[in-house]
Amino acid sequence: MDDDDKLLSGDKADDAEASIEKSLRPQTLAQYIGQDQVKHELGVYIEAARKREESLDHVLLFGPPGLGKTTLAMVIANEMQVHIRTTSGPAIEKPGDLVALLNELEPGDILFIDEIHRLPKIVEEMLYSAMEDFYVDIVVGQGPTAHPVHFPLPPFTLIGATTRAGMLSAPLRDRFGIVEHMEYYVVADLEDIVKRTADIFQTSIKPSGAHEIARRSRGTPRIANRLFKRIRDFAEVADQDAIDEMIVNRSLTYLRVDQDGLDETDNKLLRTMIEYYDGGPVGLATIAANIGEETDTIAEVVEPYLLQIGFLKRTQRGRVVTIKGYQHLGLAYPSNN
Repeated sequence: MDDDDKLLSGDKADDAEASIEKSLRPQTLAQYIGQDQVKHELGVYIEAARKREESLDHVLLFGPPGLGKTTLAMVIANEMQVHIRTTSGPAIEKPGDLVALLNELEPGDILFIDEIHRLPKIVEEMLYSAMEDFYVDIVVGQGPTAHPVHFPLPPFTLIGATTRAGMLSAPLRDRFGIVEHMEYYVVADLEDIVKRTADIFQTSIKPSGAHEIARRSRGTPRIANRLFKRIRDFAEVADQDAIDEMIVNRSLTYLRVDQDGLDETDNKLLRTMIEYYDGGPVGLATIAANIGEETDTIAEVVEPYLLQIGFLKRTQRGRVVTIKGYQHLGLAYPSNN
C-alpha cells in the first residue's frame, strides 16, 4: 500500500468513526431513551403544532450536563421536519451575530442556543422582540448617518439549553412557552443506552456488563457512552469476546471510577472538605481553590450529582458533607455534627 492508499484508508476510517458517533444520537422521540415525561409532553406539543401547521412554541431545556439536551433539540427538529441551526451563548458576542443567525432561518426552523444563560445582556434583550413578535430593530451606519431598521423575521422556534436555569433573567425565561426539566437517568434506561451503543459499535456485551456500566455512570448518558468506549478498549486489548462485569470492574479500577460512579475529583472534593474543614460548611470558591478546579466546573458538573445522591447538602453558610458522604469514604461521622 502506497502513501496515497494509506491516507485514503485513514480518511475512510475517520469517516466511519464520525458516522458511528452521529448514529449514537437518536433521530426520533421513539428512539430517544429515557426522560419519559418530557418526551410525552413534547410529543403532544409537536403533534399539535404540526396539525395547526404552526411553528413550535419556544422551548427551554434545563438540567445537569450530559443528559441529552442537544440531542433532544435535534430530535425535535426531525419530528417537526424543519432545519436546525445550533450555536452557544458565548459564541454570540454581539447583536450582529444574532441577526446573522436569525437571517438564515426559514419559516418554522429552529435556532438552538446551548448555554443560553451565558448570552451577553445586549444580545438577550434583542431576543425579546425576536421571540415574542418575530422582529428585531437594528441600527445601521455610524455617527450622523446611523438610523434604525425594522427587520422582520419568519416564525421560528428558539430552543435554549442550560445547566443553570437560575441564572436566566425572568424576562427571558418567561418568553419560553415550553419549559422542560431533564433529570438524571435511572439505571434501567442507562442499560438500554449502553446496549444500543454496543450494538452500534458492533461490540458484544453481557447484561451484567451493561448493568455495571449503567450503575456507575452517574445517571448520565454521556458518561455511560464514554465509559463504554474506554472499557471496550480494555476488552479488546485483553482479547475478551464480550464485555462482562469482570472486565468492567477491572477497567473502571484503572480509570479510578469507584463503586458509586465517583471519580478522582468527586472524592478529592469530599476528602478536602472533611480533612481541612471538618466536613463544612465550606464556600464554593474555597472548595474550588483547594482542589484546583473552576467554580463553574464544580457547580455545573461535580456538585449536582453529589447533591442528588445525598453525599453533599447546601446550607446558607456553604456546602456540607453528609453522613452518607463520610460512609462512602469509610470515615466516622463526627458526633458533634
